[in-house]
Amino acid sequence: MTAGITALVTDFALLIATATLLGIFAKKTRQPTIIAYILTGLVLGPVVLGIVTESELTHLMSELGLGLLLFLLGIEMNLKEIKEILRPVTNIAILQTILQTSLAFIIPLFLGFTMMETVIIALCTVFGATPVIVKLLTDKDEITSLPGKIDVGVLILQDIYLVIILALLAADVFSDPNFAGISLTLGKIFLLMGLITILSLASSKYILPKLFQISASNKHTLFIHGITWAFLFISLALVLDLSVEVGAFLAGLGLGQIPYREELKERVRPLTDFFMVIFFSSIALTITRDNLFAYWKEAIIASLILMIGNFLIMFYLIDRENFTPKTSFLGSLNMTQVSEFSLVVGALAVSQDYVGNDILGYLSLMALLTMSTSSYLIQYNQEIYQKAKPYLKRFEAEHKNDVELKSLNNHIVVVGYNQLSKQIIDVLKSSGKEIVVVDRNSENTSKLEERDDIHYIYGDIQHSEIRKTAGIKKADLIFSLSPLYEVNKKIASENPEAALFVKARRFEEAAELYEAGAHYVLLKTEIASDQMYEYLEAYLEDRELFQEMIEDDKERIKWGEKEKWQK
Repeated sequence: MTAGITALVTDFALLIATATLLGIFAKKTRQPTIIAYILTGLVLGPVVLGIVTESELTHLMSELGLGLLLFLLGIEMNLKEIKEILRPVTNIAILQTILQTSLAFIIPLFLGFTMMETVIIALCTVFGATPVIVKLLTDKDEITSLPGKIDVGVLILQDIYLVIILALLAADVFSDPNFAGISLTLGKIFLLMGLITILSLASSKYILPKLFQISASNKHTLFIHGITWAFLFISLALVLDLSVEVGAFLAGLGLGQIPYREELKERVRPLTDFFMVIFFSSIALTITRDNLFAYWKEAIIASLILMIGNFLIMFYLIDRENFTPKTSFLGSLNMTQVSEFSLVVGALAVSQDYVGNDILGYLSLMALLTMSTSSYLIQYNQEIYQKAKPYLKRFEAEHKNDVELKSLNNHIVVVGYNQLSKQIIDVLKSSGKEIVVVDRNSENTSKLEERDDIHYIYGDIQHSEIRKTAGIKKADLIFSLSPLYEVNKKIASENPEAALFVKARRFEEAAELYEAGAHYVLLKTEIASDQMYEYLEAYLEDRELFQEMIEDDKERIKWGEKEKWQK
């Protein structure tokens, strides 16, 4: 092995090991892992230790990481999720982009930056941190709340704006700026992006469901087809003189509209996380100590003004759409940070020689300051709202009402779809509760997609994100046909209050699942459909009788009547 390859391997090992350690620390302190990735580059690079430098390979991998990040961002965008509030969200997003861009322009101009630096900084600091906000709200089970839906909707439109900015920078329109040239380039970008978007969304309706139904039964094939689709669109974008990021984002947008999106996200996320480590640490490797602290006072001032300004702008716009003060407050508090995408745009601007690395250092400080602060604001948003509630009464009015959204709460979750669960669903429909079916058999996808009486999620219940999407923690009844003991035990631990019907392969597993809180355990050799119907009918109609029936079964397990179960 040559010295160059040895050094490269060592650098990679140091990057991954340091990112892992800092990631653990970030998790313990409830910080986004992206902060850990940026700090990795700062610690190993010229700012602190100076033992790792950016190489051609790390640069190439970081470019690929950016493409995968935009690809994952596209998959996150299911347009159906915001259709109930599309009009107010569009109004909020458009005005928010205009007002926040204006604020982001005024601040650096006031702080003494040059006109070109001001333009780039303004373009960099207008976006919300989509991956961070979505992750934090998902962890808090607030992603499907009304403030969460508003924020996600605004972020979707902001990310489209981000892709346009990246395309403009890649087209090098600011090197010789003139209105006619920028307008022509912008028109070309819009036209080409529009054509690719139409192709992507049309594919999501007519091609992708059938293609992925074939591959979905094999998790490795699903992943490969997803990545292949991304590179197909990346190649198309490059042929049309658009950027890698545009192609990756639009490829993900199409995949985000199909039923396999949740499982695909789980397959793509680990690879994306790996490349994101390289990407964000690689950006930090280009920054020296002088770059980072060249404008540290300005970064603190700008961060403070921008966070307060972003909150006030969002609050005004949400309140203007006649949402309640609580929705306006929470939706605004979640959107105060400077996004990690400020570094994406900033790094591209540096590569085009529009600005120097000192501006990238300034943006890095702003991202670290605002993301670290806002993560705590999101974590404790409900407590902060309670403190602020007395001061928000002036915004209350009779005509202000929150839109009723379909949210998963007090619902029924059915894991696995076969003849038994199909019959069980027919029985459970009489409860009037919303029914969510989680199934990873691709042969059932078309059947479940056609049913309008259930909510269908394609995915493996072993993934925590799939369980969050299904609302396991908020379910009233859970019926799991998964034979995996660890999965069913995890479901029981996540929602001990729900009526829980699970499956077991052995008597010992059944006994432990009862101890874990299961109300009824199905054993292959014992359970009969008629008996199961009796339990479900008792649950729906007579909770006291249901409780007596499960207590009898628990006693039977407790006293070890193993022979009766095995016959």
